[in-house]
Amino acid sequence: MATPVNAALCALLAVAFWSLLGFSASRHLLPRPLARGAAPVMGWAVHSAATLPLFALIGFSQALVIAIGAVCAIASLASLRQPASAEAEGAPIPLWAFAAAALLALFPAAAIMPKIYAQGVALADPISDHVKIAMIDAMARQGLPPIDPAFGAVGVPDHVAYYYLWHYSAAALALVLRVSGWDADVGLTWFTAFASLSLAMGLAVWLGKGSRAAIFVVALAAAASLRTVLKVVFGSYTLEPFLAPPTGFAGWLFQAPWAPQHLMAAACVVLAMILIAEYAQRQRVTPLVALVLVVVAGFESSTYVGGVTFAIAALAAAPLLLAGIAPGRRTHFVAGMAVAAVLVIGLAMPFLRHQAGTVAAHGGAAPIVLQPFAVLGAFFPDALRRLLDLPAYWLILLPLEFPAAFVAGGLALFALWRSTIANLERRVIAALTCLAGAGLVASWLLASTLGDNNDLALRAVVPALLVLIAAAAAGVSLWPRHVFIAATALGGLVLSLPDTLQMVRGNIEGTLRPDAAAFAQASARVANNPLYLEDLVPWPENMSWALFADRASCFAGRELALALAPMSAAEREAINAQFIRVFAGEGTARDIDDMANKYRCDVVVVVPQDKAWSNDPFAASAAYRLADNREGQWRIYVRR
Repeated sequence: MATPVNAALCALLAVAFWSLLGFSASRHLLPRPLARGAAPVMGWAVHSAATLPLFALIGFSQALVIAIGAVCAIASLASLRQPASAEAEGAPIPLWAFAAAALLALFPAAAIMPKIYAQGVALADPISDHVKIAMIDAMARQGLPPIDPAFGAVGVPDHVAYYYLWHYSAAALALVLRVSGWDADVGLTWFTAFASLSLAMGLAVWLGKGSRAAIFVVALAAAASLRTVLKVVFGSYTLEPFLAPPTGFAGWLFQAPWAPQHLMAAACVVLAMILIAEYAQRQRVTPLVALVLVVVAGFESSTYVGGVTFAIAALAAAPLLLAGIAPGRRTHFVAGMAVAAVLVIGLAMPFLRHQAGTVAAHGGAAPIVLQPFAVLGAFFPDALRRLLDLPAYWLILLPLEFPAAFVAGGLALFALWRSTIANLERRVIAALTCLAGAGLVASWLLASTLGDNNDLALRAVVPALLVLIAAAAAGVSLWPRHVFIAATALGGLVLSLPDTLQMVRGNIEGTLRPDAAAFAQASARVANNPLYLEDLVPWPENMSWALFADRASCFAGRELALALAPMSAAEREAINAQFIRVFAGEGTARDIDDMANKYRCDVVVVVPQDKAWSNDPFAASAAYRLADNREGQWRIYVRR
């Protein structure tokens, strides 16, 4: 299991290395506050997007990762000796603001750490979305491109049907420091949270023309939902008939531990819109190259954020940016964007191909459909509820979930656009306003169909949230000129603190569940019963040996297969039922033969919690032999 020391080493290496690389590049592209704030995201995006195809060609090993990293660091240090070519003016981001951001980022990282108690191991709820740690271990163990750690069958392509750039960068940390994928995941979660705050601080300081805007970014990012305070004031059951239950459509503090890959993609998308505005201002090659790699990094970390949401935002911003360019330079701008689009498609082609294969494997249904976000509850009749959901999204849900950023951020964007006269600032504000609108509208009207959850709506809002937090912080820093913006933002923050404290406590303490004691003993390696330790988290996910013991699974359960394996829903449910049947002691000889020869289950673990422990179908099978038997703990079979 992950340890605080190893996770801290990963976090320190990540922030030092990628910040160095990013600042050496961004100081030549962006004004000083933006250059410093954007450095961690810029460094991670450019390095990760560029090295993934390189290591896929030359091999992914500790020596090669260290060698390429050393070359990048030396080149960055040499670049720092050259004078910056971008604008040097602008207020700095205070070091204490960076320290505050680093402190806040600890809470998302803490959610992923195991919590050791006398009764066993407790996990916080966000760990449910980190079972993809199996991908990190698979890459560190077996190289690139990653094998599918959740499912394997004869005749089925053995690649991951998921956007895995974020997990690849975690695997690089694990290789260099020789730590587990879980350690690297915790460290990279902290780095992602810190990098997103750093970018928002740089943007807020630059737009607000003052260093104090940085601390307001950290404060507003800590805001959560108003649901808790409303339940305290009006009673626990007041909201349930009127509002749909929470689904994960929530603020920065919720998104950072649950979906750091989507948060990093959101930061890349924000940076990409800034670079597009910079290219419209000064049409140079360097911001175009950086733009290509940042867009690729965003897409390869989240198709929904870096692909769908960014595409909508870029198309919306293009007419506004073109209108502000002198007629003689518009052709150059359009040509540059066209070249960038071609390069992005070329670099991201493996991911595009795998995503297309995933869509095809799930059947003929459209992967994205027009479906307004469900806001209201069962109190309203179905027909009326579907109609009222449209305005309720803007009038109820957004102020409820983003009380410190939605209204204040929107007002601040308008006020900043009216008050600024600098061309670059007006272009950046216009581009980011389009991004905020695209994220909010995509979450409002669009739904993804490939998973159990509407991941598109839940994650498309994240880049909009980063923009609104930065804008609101800039507006608050201009107090008392914008007193209503400050009152709205800080009032929303105060009212959301009960939910913030409840979320932070849950991340730090975790939840001791009935399976916690059994999980504390889960140190064996292999794929096992998909339902083993299913009560460890609120969702029936395989949290045991198969995912946290540096081994790939032949079938890790329907939840992980849903995310990673390119198969239809019917096929997934059939295989899930087959594995559950086997470990329930009801497996047939044909089932055991399928596990050995069809699904490539080289090792099988049976534990006392399985009904197969007393009715063991593997004991009499010619396909497996007993390799280890620890009475009362496990039986390990290996394929003959």
